[in-house]
Amino acid sequence: MAAKRRLNPALKLVLDIGPLVLFFAANAKLGIFGATAVFMVAALTALAVGYALTRKLEIMPLVTAVIVLVFGSLTLILHNEEFIKLKPTIIYLLFGGTLLGGLLLGKPLLGLLLDQMFDLTDEGWRKLTWRWTIFFFALAVLNEIVWRNFSTDFWVAFKLFGVVPLTFVFGALQMPLITKYQANKQN
Repeated sequence: MAAKRRLNPALKLVLDIGPLVLFFAANAKLGIFGATAVFMVAALTALAVGYALTRKLEIMPLVTAVIVLVFGSLTLILHNEEFIKLKPTIIYLLFGGTLLGGLLLGKPLLGLLLDQMFDLTDEGWRKLTWRWTIFFFALAVLNEIVWRNFSTDFWVAFKLFGVVPLTFVFGALQMPLITKYQANKQN
């Protein structure tokens, strides 16, 4: 059996947040509609590069790209920026809902996504999945509050300078749980 190809972590980070950085930069120069078009192309490019290097489509980037394309297209065709502003809420609710559904069925789905990175006990995967589920639902609420109460430029900046750091900090705060529930403490 051939070994799975993995992306370099730095490249994976670039592919994950690169489209968002380009969206932010394009918004400053082109406005929300030009930025939306750039975001759509960047999301597809990141997905294609990831696939070309690994010969595998990762589920989260794939779902994100599809939603970017759908809501970006609606934004551009209908010339209504509310669609692109709803996109993060939909993604966060979809991810949170999927994780919650897995938990309710007794299958902490986060383990399927992160099993190459961490080897946790079943209890560890359950607890980590609950935490990420709640985090995604909180991000959905936060996105709704920001886009409905602040300017478009503020919302775009918040996506990059608010949500990205919040996600990194939240992820880092999970390390004690990950350490505590390692399946093989000797690794």
